[in-house]
Amino acid sequence: MLIAAIVMIATGGSVADWPQYLGPNRNSISDQKGILRSWPENGPEVLWTVSLGKGFGGPVVKDGKVYLLDRDDKVGDNLRCFDLSNGKELWNFAYDAPGRVMFPGSRSVPIVEGNNVYSCGHNGDLYCIDINTHKPVWNKNVWKDFGGGRIPIWAITQCPLIYGDLLIIASQAPEAGVVAYNKLTGNVVWKTSNLGNETYVSPAVVKIDGKDHVVMVTSSTNRIGHPELANALGNVVGIEPLTGNILWKYDKWHCHISVPSAVDAGDNKVLVVGGYELGAVMIKVEKKADGSYGATELFTTVEFGDQTKPPILHNGYFYAQYGTNSRHDGLACMSMDGKIMWKTGRSPDFNKGSMILADGLILATDGRKTLYLIEPDPSGFKPLASSELLNEGGTSSDDPLASKVGGTTQNWGPLALADGKLLVRDQSQLKCVKVAQ
Repeated sequence: MLIAAIVMIATGGSVADWPQYLGPNRNSISDQKGILRSWPENGPEVLWTVSLGKGFGGPVVKDGKVYLLDRDDKVGDNLRCFDLSNGKELWNFAYDAPGRVMFPGSRSVPIVEGNNVYSCGHNGDLYCIDINTHKPVWNKNVWKDFGGGRIPIWAITQCPLIYGDLLIIASQAPEAGVVAYNKLTGNVVWKTSNLGNETYVSPAVVKIDGKDHVVMVTSSTNRIGHPELANALGNVVGIEPLTGNILWKYDKWHCHISVPSAVDAGDNKVLVVGGYELGAVMIKVEKKADGSYGATELFTTVEFGDQTKPPILHNGYFYAQYGTNSRHDGLACMSMDGKIMWKTGRSPDFNKGSMILADGLILATDGRKTLYLIEPDPSGFKPLASSELLNEGGTSSDDPLASKVGGTTQNWGPLALADGKLLVRDQSQLKCVKVAQ
């Protein structure tokens, strides 16, 4: 506990903060204690609600302030700041970035560090905004600056990563795969070559022999909208975070729409999941006699995966929502060696929702209307409470394909948890819910 406290002080963080995608340690786990183990009959208390534009971008929290990248497809992106205590909008910074893709709206999650908040928009606009002056410190375009033409079919979907003095993000453009900027100036420090096919995955950090590796996942060929493309498998790549040097690569990933970040499974193992074709692969990374690294496939399975979020690892077991256009496996639990412990299927159905582990419990949306409180247990699904909190409001009939495959709800935005308050969005509102004592 003392070591954890020192680390939090050194990084300027607080157990009351949720400063980036997937939380303080980018693994969907919170240090929050005192999570309520039961809810009133009418559900947990909703402290405040604010209106949002349509989309999937999730919030972050730092020092009692909530930051969220909102969007109006006719105008552009809008970084908004709210008071965590009452939902009052304190300031916003908007910029022109028009355009519309299937499943319209916001995509990414900002990151807050020091005096700056960083966000990457729908069209690849990367902004560093001073949280005191509310003005840009610098801005780049991660797509156009590196030779990108027409944006990917589902737009740029990047959640920035801060590593020391660097802001690391995937460009995926012809002239760059992953790019590291100086976080204070926006100057490019390093960039990799293009790493493969389009992807919707944000970078992650895993420990290999006690050292940090940035892990990036690219998709296998997505021929939707590009029938001319030749089929090629995707890659899982380990990168040295300070130099951008490629340390290792696994080149047999078969998922043509990759979204979840890689998961540090411990003991030099990396779990990668997806929602299509190949559900999951476990990779073992080892240093060779010559000092280089190699990646070995331990197992693959089509019985476990997650279309939009990385699984939660708890006490040696993984928990994920495995729903795709063709599968409805619901919430699923898998052991470290790939054994499927259980699935909820459609009873209840979980599909593209978001989850946070806190105080030994999972808070989960089901991708539709319902928030669940769950006790994670490899022996079976153990719900403690549930409440219908969210509204319908997915893609309208003017986008029939998206409505058909995505349903009428599409409440897939990531959650945030800070100071006992859970932030959860649907397609028109952000709600703050009391979930701790």
